[in-house]
Formats: sequence, structure tokens, C-alpha cells
Amino acid sequence: MDKRLQAFERLLNIMDDLREKCPWDKKQTLESLRHLTIEETYELADSIIANDMEALKGEIGDLFLHLVFYCKIGEEKNEFDVTSVLNAISDKLVHRHPHIYGDVEVTSEEEVKENWEKLKLKEGKKSVLEGVPASLPALVKATRIQEKAKGIGFEWDHREQVWDKVKEELDELKETIDNNESQKRQEEELGDVLFSLINYARFINVNPENALSKTNHKFVTRFKRMEELMTEDNLSMQDSDLETMDSYWNKAKSE
Repeated sequence: MDKRLQAFERLLNIMDDLREKCPWDKKQTLESLRHLTIEETYELADSIIANDMEALKGEIGDLFLHLVFYCKIGEEKNEFDVTSVLNAISDKLVHRHPHIYGDVEVTSEEEVKENWEKLKLKEGKKSVLEGVPASLPALVKATRIQEKAKGIGFEWDHREQVWDKVKEELDELKETIDNNESQKRQEEELGDVLFSLINYARFINVNPENALSKTNHKFVTRFKRMEELMTEDNLSMQDSDLETMDSYWNKAKSE
């Protein structure tokens, strides 16, 4: 037997054992697993940002376990099982890749994405945006919305046009602040700025979620090092002025 199949069969058998014999696993429901799966997904994302391949392997395994767990519960409810789940995704992939499994010809990644969105509409979806989960974090959701719209051709032609839109939205935000307009208006304009920046990020092939995650990580690392340097010099951050902290920030940055 293929080693991949053996490994997957082993996990399925272990899941059967856990569901039958382990008090904790026996109690779990689709609802109780939901927040744990979300947590595991973020941990996987963290390992990717950290480029920690060993941690990534472990996190992928954790997600595999969760997916098998959901299939086991679905089987107990007589709703679905791992076989029907895997066959369904395989059927969908074949259907949505006619350039591989049919006679459609494509010349670029963009054509593949366009065909993908058109096929989904033919499957009965009323909007190309239906596939964007409502509960996604706002930054990721904005990216997915824009990608979906691009899939049917609703897109700027050149990145310079997008940058002009960024500057336009920045000017509108500044105007609402200068005119002391309501908090609601300022929030709206700031949202437009962020949305346009995310759009520009796509045009320069930068994933905004990854970019911001890496900046967050960089800031945390430098800030903690600044704290260490100040502690080494017997200085308290609470009792230091901004100029002093800034000098230590620059030391941490230079390292």
C-alpha cells in the first residue's frame, strides 16, 4: 500500500479509538471544536510567518486531526463521512479545472482564476462574493473580496491608477479630520484608505496580511530588546521620556 494511504489510514483508526475510548474526545461536538480549529489555524499561520518548518509540520498535523474529527462526527450523525468529503472536493477540483481535465485552454494564472469564478456562478451562486466568509478578519476579507471581484474583470488596468486612488482616499481622510467631521465619517474614510492600500498591495504582489504580520513581529522583537537594554542600564520605561526611549529603540534597531 502507498505510504501516504497507510499514514492516513492510521490517523483514521486512531480517531476511531479516541472517539470510542477517550473521555475528552467522546464529549466533543462540531461547536466545541470550532474555536479550537480557528486557534490551530492561527498557530499554523504563525509558523509560516516565522518560517519554522518543524513547527509548521506539527500544526498541519493538528489541522489534519481536526478535519478527521469533523468527518467522524459527521459520520456519527449520518450526514457525511471522510469518503464523501474527499470525493466531493475531488469532484469539485476536476470540474473547476477544465484546462487540466477537459478541453479548455488557458495561457495564464489570471485566466484560471476567471474561469474558476465563472464556473462557480454557473453552479448557482448568485454573487461572486458569496464565497467570502463573513467572519474573516477584516484585512483578509478585504483581500478576498478584491480577488473575487478581479476574477470577473472588475479591476484597475494599471497599478498607477490604484496608487492615485490611495492618494485620493488619503486626501479625503485628511479633509474630514481638518474639518473636524464626525468620528463616523473619519472612520469611514480611514476604512477607504485601508481598502485602497490593500488593493495596491495586490498590484505589487505583496500579501498585506503577511506584510503586517511581519511588521508586528519586527516591532515586538525590537520593543522587547529596547526593554532589555534599558533594564541593563537600570532605567525604567515608566519613568523615562520619549527621547530616552527613542534612543534605546534606535540601539535595538541597529542590532
